[in-house]
Amino acid sequence: QVQLVESGGGLVQPGGSLRLSCAASGNIRSISVMGWYRQAPGKERELVADITTIGRIDYADSVKGRFTISRDNAKNTVYLQMNSLKPEDTAVYYCRAVRGGTPSWGQGTQVTVSS
Repeated sequence: QVQLVESGGGLVQPGGSLRLSCAASGNIRSISVMGWYRQAPGKERELVADITTIGRIDYADSVKGRFTISRDNAKNTVYLQMNSLKPEDTAVYYCRAVRGGTPSWGQGTQVTVSS
C-alpha cells in the first residue's frame, strides 16, 4: 500500500502563488503515475495535472500556463507549482499515485484563493 502526505496549501490572494508537495511512502516500487486532483464544494473531483515516471505530463485546460507539475523520483515526491491563482482554483487538492493500476489518495490540502 502507498501512503501519500500532502503539504503546502493555504490562503492566498488572487494572482498569488502556492507550491504543493506530496511525498509517497510504503510500497512505492513501480508507481507509474503521480498527480493532483481537486474538488471544490458541490463539484466532482477533477484532474489538475499528472506526470508519469518517464515524464509524460497532462494538465487540465483550466490550469495550463499557470500550474507546473514536477516529480522527484529519488525522493518519491511530486510537486505542483501554482501561479496566477484565481478564486475558481479554490478547492481541496488531493495527491494521487497509481501502482499496478490501483490508485492511492492523500488526505487532501485546502487551497483558498480570496482577497
